[in-house]
Amino acid sequence: MEPRPKNRWDARGRTLRTPRAAGTAGVVFALLLAAAIVMIRLAIPSEPGKGSGEWLTEPSRRRTVRTALELVPFAGISFLWFMGAVRARIGDAEDKFLATVFLGSGLVFVATLFGATAAAGSLLTTNGAEPGGQLWMFGGNFTYGLLTTYSMRMAAVFVFSTSGIGHRLGVLPRPLTVLGALVGLTLLFAAGSIAWAELVFPLWALAVGLHILVAGTANPPVRR
Repeated sequence: MEPRPKNRWDARGRTLRTPRAAGTAGVVFALLLAAAIVMIRLAIPSEPGKGSGEWLTEPSRRRTVRTALELVPFAGISFLWFMGAVRARIGDAEDKFLATVFLGSGLVFVATLFGATAAAGSLLTTNGAEPGGQLWMFGGNFTYGLLTTYSMRMAAVFVFSTSGIGHRLGVLPRPLTVLGALVGLTLLFAAGSIAWAELVFPLWALAVGLHILVAGTANPPVRR
């Protein structure tokens, strides 16, 4: 007598497969995050805690910042799909140590990104945040530090772990692994001191997302 299948998926010989649309998540994430970074950089000084906060009183700048903040949640959701697409590309042979670092850094990046966005949104809607006042100084420095110091450092760890896994398993071409090392170093050491340095992260995600799309088109999954 044949053993009974463990579940209905075993009985039908089927497995859940990653949707092909997940390959576009890296591209969507890169475009949304890059757009949000550009708008915020144009509207807010590099160190808002030390600035006069004049942008708070300018309706056009406030609208720009508000629009950028509204894009961030969608960028975070796309990033989670992007993580899934990268794991699907890697397959079952992923290294458990690097995979743990990969997942942990990606989740912490999203959490800190959302935290910085929530702090900036709260500062934007607080009527008592007088430009140059203590509340403004605290809110500006908190948001700026959470975004550039913590979020970008987690992004650097994510890039390093992804590039390391891709290099070990040969699922990422050598130019992308080299690019990942350079992007990780930039985010790790220059994101808090060089303006616009954080843009290298969405540019890297765009390159990886396009690679996953092209590779998935050239080697479509075989259905059973």
